[in-house]
Amino acid sequence: MTENAARGKFALIGAGPMGLAAAKTLIEQGIGFQGFEIHDDVGGLWDINGPRSTMYETAHLISSKRMTEFADFPMDEDVADYPSHRELKTYFRRFADHFKLREHFLFRTEVLSVTPLCGNGEGWRVVWRNAEGQEQQAEFAGVLIANGTLSEPNMPAFKGSFSGELMHSSRYRDPKVFAGKRVLIIGAGNSGCDIAVDAIHHGLSCDISMRRGYYFVPKYIFGRPADTLGGAIKLPMWLKRRVDGMILKWFAGDPSKYGFPKPDYALYEAHPVVNSLILFHAGHGDVKVRPDIDRFEGNTVHFKDGSQADYDLILAATGYKLHYPFIDKALLNWQGDAPHLFLNCMHPERDDLFVLGMVEASGLGWQGRHEQAEMVARYIASISKGMMAAKALQAEKAAGFKRATGSMNYIDLPRMAYYVDKVTYRTAVTSWIAALKDGAK
Repeated sequence: MTENAARGKFALIGAGPMGLAAAKTLIEQGIGFQGFEIHDDVGGLWDINGPRSTMYETAHLISSKRMTEFADFPMDEDVADYPSHRELKTYFRRFADHFKLREHFLFRTEVLSVTPLCGNGEGWRVVWRNAEGQEQQAEFAGVLIANGTLSEPNMPAFKGSFSGELMHSSRYRDPKVFAGKRVLIIGAGNSGCDIAVDAIHHGLSCDISMRRGYYFVPKYIFGRPADTLGGAIKLPMWLKRRVDGMILKWFAGDPSKYGFPKPDYALYEAHPVVNSLILFHAGHGDVKVRPDIDRFEGNTVHFKDGSQADYDLILAATGYKLHYPFIDKALLNWQGDAPHLFLNCMHPERDDLFVLGMVEASGLGWQGRHEQAEMVARYIASISKGMMAAKALQAEKAAGFKRATGSMNYIDLPRMAYYVDKVTYRTAVTSWIAALKDGAK
């Protein structure tokens, strides 16, 4: 790409689900852009062969297809209720084909740095390494970052040393790695519980170490995907917690009787674990729940309750950190564990820098993220024309804001630093989309 070809366009980094949604909405709004993708095709982490994928062979969506799909591109009827990563890779490639998105991306291309040329609106210099290994650069009107949130492992430090194999879940691919081994899984989030079930079936034994309790949600309730049952009747959160908590007791029972610690927070103040198999196996004695780790000593793990056990393999399912290695943190208005951005995507001062997909909420799905991309694309198109709705949005994001958590008091964890309340968030985003639409008439 030449300097002249890039000038006036936006640089879009990433061709995963969020990057594809952004590309589609930018095209719809007539905004020129150049996409960059490190892999040789679209799909992001859902392509297990991608260089930054953290997928594993047995991985499936934890939300159902109808609550996750893009509204204007539904998944086929023959796709499973909870699709595998293979089905999702196919889905995103079909999405890219349908909306003719591939031609807008440079594949096998890694963005190395993005730096502002001067003040707001003065443009950005983007440096990348192309498929042939050559460094290139060009000036762009702005930058949209959509490189995902689940690629940089969050590996905690442990006291002592472990003489067996210690790995993060980001390196896990196939359950054969557990064959004949005594396994300890650290962390009981959705991936940790999924992988523990793999270890139960393939390893010699499996324990799971938990720092805190979780709420467990079965994938099916009354024969239907659990996440399709809510939403018909809007309830205040205090009542929703009471009703949903009762349903969970009916279908999941009391996890504490299997040794799981009780949550020290209210339902929905952290992402629940959508997995009933771990409870099934705990009830059958196939997995033992252990407390937090104190230290390692050879093959022995000492736990904080004074107990100990020997293991051959320890897998840390301890989550991921936000990672934007090509841009200075200060430029993203980073505060604490995440950038502090209006509606999780818009810089308070700049109108030429956006972070897409840095948003998480129970039930948000890809449609909620598509709405985020549409709002940003409409804003870029409208602010360049000086439209009143865009100026109002510009003023609101510059005036100071809080994350769209509604009345929720989310637990203080890095993975919750960009969590929002779905209803509060989507209401705000769709309201701005409507205002920007009206302003464009």
